Amino acid sequence: MKRHRIVVALLAVALLVTAGCGREGGTRETPEGAGPAATGDFGTLSGVCGPGSAKSASAQGVTASEIEIGMFSDIGFTKNPDFVDAGKVFTSWCNAAGGINGRKLVTNLRDTKLMEVRQRMLDACREDFFLVGGSAALDGLGVKDRLSCLLPEFPAQVSQTANTGSDLQLGAGSSAAEPVNPYSGFQEWLIREAYPGSAGAVGMINGDSPITKVMGEKLSESLTAAGAKIVYNELYPIAGVSDWTPYAQAIKANNVKGLIFFGDFRYLAKLEDVLTSMNYKLDWIDANANSYNGMFLDAVKSSLASQNNVLDMSGTAPLDAAAQVPAIQQLKDLFEQYAPDGDITFQVLRAFQSWLLFAKSASSCGDNLTRSCVFNAASKETAWTGGGLQAPVDLSRPLSEQTRCFNVQKATPDGWEAADFKPNNGVFRCGYTAYRYTRDFGKPTTLADVGKSMSDLK
Repeated sequence: MKRHRIVVALLAVALLVTAGCGREGGTRETPEGAGPAATGDFGTLSGVCGPGSAKSASAQGVTASEIEIGMFSDIGFTKNPDFVDAGKVFTSWCNAAGGINGRKLVTNLRDTKLMEVRQRMLDACREDFFLVGGSAALDGLGVKDRLSCLLPEFPAQVSQTANTGSDLQLGAGSSAAEPVNPYSGFQEWLIREAYPGSAGAVGMINGDSPITKVMGEKLSESLTAAGAKIVYNELYPIAGVSDWTPYAQAIKANNVKGLIFFGDFRYLAKLEDVLTSMNYKLDWIDANANSYNGMFLDAVKSSLASQNNVLDMSGTAPLDAAAQVPAIQQLKDLFEQYAPDGDITFQVLRAFQSWLLFAKSASSCGDNLTRSCVFNAASKETAWTGGGLQAPVDLSRPLSEQTRCFNVQKATPDGWEAADFKPNNGVFRCGYTAYRYTRDFGKPTTLADVGKSMSDLK
């Protein structure tokens, strides 16, 4: 039990553990093709999926009738089904619409169970055409093997520096492992505009592990450069604590007004309950996007009226934007049809965009479906929005070199709702440049590191 708590906490602060009901996937999932015939259009995208007359077995994992897609997940350990749910819903819808030029999508669930990343990557190297819509907390363990077998990926999330921004990878979104702080626009909004009185009294509580310590060091540098003063910076045992009272008392004693918490959102909920019982209310608490789920709202419900929980969706459209963003309403409808018990979390939103990127790119390749065709097609998307699920991103350039968008959600007794963050591009606020760290925190893995080049991709 102690080992379970340690690892779940580690996964959470690595930006991977979040929501979902507990159910475990197998090693291979073939999507259900239920319901009426579907259209292959999604949001602003037309013809993402559809019938066709594919005839060739053009690459590993591709036959005239099927495409085998690998999807990484730590579900065997965490029991969180976010990526599995997203994959099931997308492939069920896509296959009902005719598949990719008539080829049906088949998902091979690569259950890493936290520590088996390399083993599952070797399995994927032997069988899969592409990796899509998944993630693993210790993803850096498999990146060299992935590049050695020239296996491209469109992941939902990335975690470790070795994998973040690595070659043959697109569409992963923001990550704390980037060489820049992808949340600097949001954090500057917090301390300069929304709650300027909090700038001189920011606190951080961080899990005591190598991964989270680095995250804390990064944000300390970025926040200080933005004009914040960190008055409280504390570590807690990564397995959690039985009583958060000493931490709450220290927060109060240091007059902390804005708090950044790295760790399992269940721990944060317990800390907030103690703060509320002490009648101490902060200006804001950064709950981070991994708390964008129903489980956190349930866990923190007794403190929602007292504590101001906010998070940055990093340019991903939220569920309460359904009236403004047709793609969100369509996603809700698809979940109601194919996974009615599923929770549409931040991870689900990210994964669905990855599936859309793959399907649109693969559909453009026709019968001659190859890895290079799909990857090169996706690389030409200079204003990718996933049909409206995210703010525009130029996939032809590294994300760390681009101006960015953010959007803020706040937790309320009625659910997650948009905060007053003054959007300037639909439901997003765009145009900020992410802070670039002055320290060297490592670099992503390249094809050259394994003796390969883009010319080897077929």
